[in-house]
Amino acid sequence: MLLEGTHVVTLMLFAGSILFVDLRLLGVLLPNRPVSKVADSILPYTVGGFLVMLLTGTALFFANPFEYYHNVIFRVKLVFVVAAAINIFIFHFRVQANRGAWDDAQRPPAKVRFAAGTSIALWVAVIVAGRCMAYDWFSCDMASGFVAAAEQCQERTATLAAIEPGLAQ
Repeated sequence: MLLEGTHVVTLMLFAGSILFVDLRLLGVLLPNRPVSKVADSILPYTVGGFLVMLLTGTALFFANPFEYYHNVIFRVKLVFVVAAAINIFIFHFRVQANRGAWDDAQRPPAKVRFAAGTSIALWVAVIVAGRCMAYDWFSCDMASGFVAAAEQCQERTATLAAIEPGLAQ
């Protein structure tokens, strides 16, 4: 429980700091402060939250990798995480390349606002997917059709039967 709690608290720190910067990029929060000042002051919290969140998330995965691997919601969460990472890289290497031109603007250009809105949507999706993982709505015990195929439930059952014949039932 301590590991899960730490993961959630550092997720709040990470996502909260990203939300703060994204709201500035949208022109909603602190419109009279340069984006660089807001982002640079929040960055240590974002990085710290991310590192601890990554460590605790990895530890949580390795606590029960077999079940997470066969959880379609976990896979959806990872897709959203990868999409959010791609958005971050595009923002930092393309959109933010000319930050000097719009750093003091109360409302940054449309492509900056689009990246910020995309960031918020993707991180909300990651959090919702992570929260949905706590429930067994799509577990192999209850899955059928597409979800059972996506979770590779037949392979899971076969693996469990090979490990311990009584577990697969």
